[in-house]
Amino acid sequence: MIIFSILAWFGGCTPISGTVNTGPNDGVAVKNGPPAHAPAYGYRAKYQYRYYPACSVYFDIGRKVYFYLEGENWRISAELPDRLRLGLGEYVVFEMDSDKPYLDYKNHQQKYPPVQLKKNKNA
Repeated sequence: MIIFSILAWFGGCTPISGTVNTGPNDGVAVKNGPPAHAPAYGYRAKYQYRYYPACSVYFDIGRKVYFYLEGENWRISAELPDRLRLGLGEYVVFEMDSDKPYLDYKNHQQKYPPVQLKKNKNA
């Protein structure tokens, strides 16, 4: 009888795997930070770019890659073609939440036109 009691007691101590819900979220993972449509306030990654409006080139400072137009398509490269490298000219530095600065290219063209860039160099 004692052996049976000991086996029953040890059998009741068998670990069970699973999820324990301890809060109102019922086991749903809670992601800290604002929702996707809200301002970032430091929660999302920031990407810093140099934008060269004279030749429509972006340089990602952190990843050290260039984005440039080739025909109607954007290319990414660690180096620029010679035709672009020689005419980079002035640039502005800005931050974005996106790793694809060219998605906002039309706005950058309007905000940083090559003619007015010298006036807005520190924009």
